[in-house]
Amino acid sequence: MNYYKEIKNKLIDSEIYAKVKDYSKERYRVITYFEVGKLLSDAGKHYGEDVIGKYSLKLMNEIGKIYNKKMLFKMRQLYILLSNEKVAPLVRQLSWSHCLILLPIKNINEINYYLKS
Repeated sequence: MNYYKEIKNKLIDSEIYAKVKDYSKERYRVITYFEVGKLLSDAGKHYGEDVIGKYSLKLMNEIGKIYNKKMLFKMRQLYILLSNEKVAPLVRQLSWSHCLILLPIKNINEINYYLKS
């Protein structure tokens, strides 16, 4: 038995599994944030209701401080971005960190440029 080869193969398998799992977690996060963004968008249809502000206070107390007003706003922005059929297929393949970089960009052509590069 070649122990080195066996050890190397196990470590490579572990690295591959970890990367696949990380990708899967990131994809799930983006999908979840998209769904939350849709719910926030639907819930806050009337101007002045401050749904994001109210929900963020509750969520920070009940789940964690990460779900502050700024984060919920970004989730809603993600939903708006992904609702555009010209962008959606490519953005869904990105991590949340990549999505955060794209959110401030308003020009669809510019977003598509960065997605394809």
